[in-house]
Amino acid sequence: MNLYLRLLLTWLGMRLKPPIRLGDTIEMTMRVWPGDLDVNGHMNNGRYLTITDLIVVEYFGRAGFFRIARRKGWLPMLGGAMVSFRHALKPFRRYTLRTTMACWDERWSYFRFEFLQDGKTMAAGHLKGAIIGRSGIVSSTETRAALGSDPASPAFPGAISAWIEADRLTRAAMER
Repeated sequence: MNLYLRLLLTWLGMRLKPPIRLGDTIEMTMRVWPGDLDVNGHMNNGRYLTITDLIVVEYFGRAGFFRIARRKGWLPMLGGAMVSFRHALKPFRRYTLRTTMACWDERWSYFRFEFLQDGKTMAAGHLKGAIIGRSGIVSSTETRAALGSDPASPAFPGAISAWIEADRLTRAAMER
C-alpha cells in the first residue's frame, strides 16, 4: 500500500480519535504490504523508520500541535533515529506500532517506539525530533507552553542518555 495513502488514512483517522497529552502512549495497528518488503521477503529495515513517521504524525495531531504549528509557522523535523531489530515482520501479517514521547531537553524531544506482533517485540528504538520555526529550532519550553503542557521532562531513560552520548561522539568524529 502506497505510503501517501497510509498518510492520508492516518491523517483522517486521527481526527476520529481522542486528544492526547505529551507523554501519553498511542498505538496503531498496521499490516506488512508487498511494497514494504526487501529481497529477503520481510519488512525492509528502512521502512520501519518510514512507518514511524506515520505514528509521529498521529501523535502530534492528537496532541494539538498542527493547529498551533500552522498559526506559528512551525514544522516538526526528525534529528536522528536508533533502531534495533529482533524478529522479521513477514508479508501480510498485522502488527502494532506503539510510541510515546519519553523525555525532552531544551532542543529535542525523544520518542520510544516498538513494533509488536503476537505479544512479541519485533523491533524497538528511539527517535529525536525538534520543532523548527522561522528563526531555527523552537525551544521545548516554548513548544510546551503553546500546547499547555508541563515543561518538566521525565527522567531520561538510560538507553536515551547513552544514545545522546553516542550521537555526540559520532558528530565529533564527523568534524575532524
